[in-house]
Amino acid sequence: APRGEEFAARIDAVTGCGMDAAEREVAATLELLFYYAAFADKWDGLVHHTPLRNVTLAMPEPLGVMGIVCPDGPPLLSFVAVVAPALAMGNHVVAVPSEQGSLLATDLYQVFDTSDVPGGAINIVTGRKGELTKVLAAHDDVDGIWYFGDKAGSGEVERLSTGNMKRTWVSDGITRDWHSPAQGRGEEFLRQATHVKNIWVPYGE
Repeated sequence: APRGEEFAARIDAVTGCGMDAAEREVAATLELLFYYAAFADKWDGLVHHTPLRNVTLAMPEPLGVMGIVCPDGPPLLSFVAVVAPALAMGNHVVAVPSEQGSLLATDLYQVFDTSDVPGGAINIVTGRKGELTKVLAAHDDVDGIWYFGDKAGSGEVERLSTGNMKRTWVSDGITRDWHSPAQGRGEEFLRQATHVKNIWVPYGE
């Protein structure tokens, strides 16, 4: 498709990886979007039967406003790999793309605008990664933050997030293979984008 070719050309221009590799990244990104879209209405809770004559409903709910500091991996694929699960779970996302891939991230605005993503659900902020990370981590209106970067930055995020006890998920400098189904996707991302509310339903006398 022409739009896919445009993204592939942009990836090649930014990374110099060659058109074949860029086209594979675009195809992997599209497949990943369909993967997480399928979870949007299927990430269900659990019913626990306890010994004290009640039923407990464990219901996953979105964290709220999430800050996501994106990895420096394949610029399009890694951006979507961390933003899509957070959106699929119903969060509002403030995303800081990698400095190398910032143009690719902003190119996605047109895709979001013509899709079923609610207006304002995704906000992309470009600039110096370190400075923007500190602002998000210290912001009291951010309910959770994901940080994919070095160990020092991970520690800074956890320290600054204590002000409002926001939920954190940091990489501690460990990189992922974003093309790998075992590392670049999965229920781990969905769990980190939600918290569980337990509802106790008593029955009997």
